[in-house]
Amino acid sequence: MRYLHNTHFAGIDEVLTPANTIIMTDNNVAQLHTDLFKPFKAVITIPAGEEHKNHTTILSIIQQLMEHKAHRKTFLLGVGGGMVTDITGFVAAIYMRGLRFGFVPTTLLGMVDAAIGGKNGINIGLQKNMVGTIQQPEFILFDNELLSTLSDEEWSNGFAEVIKSACLFDAALFNELTENNIAYYQQNMAALSAMVAKSVDWKNKIVLADERENGMRKLLNFGHTSGHAFETVCKIPHGQAVALGMLVACKISEQFGLEATVTEQLHTLLQQYNLPVSIQADTNTLMDVLMMDKKRDNYGVDFIVLKSIGSAEIKNIEFDTVKKAIEEFTHAGDH
Repeated sequence: MRYLHNTHFAGIDEVLTPANTIIMTDNNVAQLHTDLFKPFKAVITIPAGEEHKNHTTILSIIQQLMEHKAHRKTFLLGVGGGMVTDITGFVAAIYMRGLRFGFVPTTLLGMVDAAIGGKNGINIGLQKNMVGTIQQPEFILFDNELLSTLSDEEWSNGFAEVIKSACLFDAALFNELTENNIAYYQQNMAALSAMVAKSVDWKNKIVLADERENGMRKLLNFGHTSGHAFETVCKIPHGQAVALGMLVACKISEQFGLEATVTEQLHTLLQQYNLPVSIQADTNTLMDVLMMDKKRDNYGVDFIVLKSIGSAEIKNIEFDTVKKAIEEFTHAGDH
């Protein structure tokens, strides 16, 4: 897999050609970049939104691929956020038992997390990514210019995953984020590129060491175990859910020696990047979803706890302990 930075589609013409490439994107991206897609064989557009990351969408795409006479040498290029790249990778893995594919993430979250690592999946009911594959794209193309159309919410959404990487692996990055804000990175392309590169390098290093998630790759689930429940039940964006999940994880981590000041630092940093630190939600409903998590066993669930900023470990946590931590950040009133 290759990482191509700040280039346009023409820079990858040795990997694919417009005549054999089908673009997969969502309706928002399709409207924004119509001219970029014109040279390609076909464009398959799917409705935007996590609620469309399901088997119905997959069957529709497969039918369209058949109508476009896609064959084993057809190249699929997923252009969009994490939902688009997830679906593109999943379809590429199962259509005719495997097509070549690549990604062009158009969101910050896609660049620093969702497009990286080879995990491609769809949701089943309330369970995120319950069905999926692990298969690497041939390349991921990064172009910061694509971020110019992002909403403020999408910028915040992406920074949640950057903050996650900093908490897990990089105290220096955590400090850098503390000293700056979203506007700083929006106005400083060099700083933005460097920050994206750090996040990509950390995730890529972990994936290369443990692609199938048998050991250290589990660390990347920091904030995601309860985060997926928040995302599904509260119907909030992935990054916002991960932000809440990281606070839950830190509260649990305090029982294993994490200083409470670290939780406070994270709380402040999340607010600095316009991410939520509490939410209206029913704890029992959250737990119903969480207890079906793929990382569970009969007694609890594998949770990523922090030892300090830049250092984490995996522990199996009982469900009652998780529930008590979640209650710290949920309330019955308005948001």
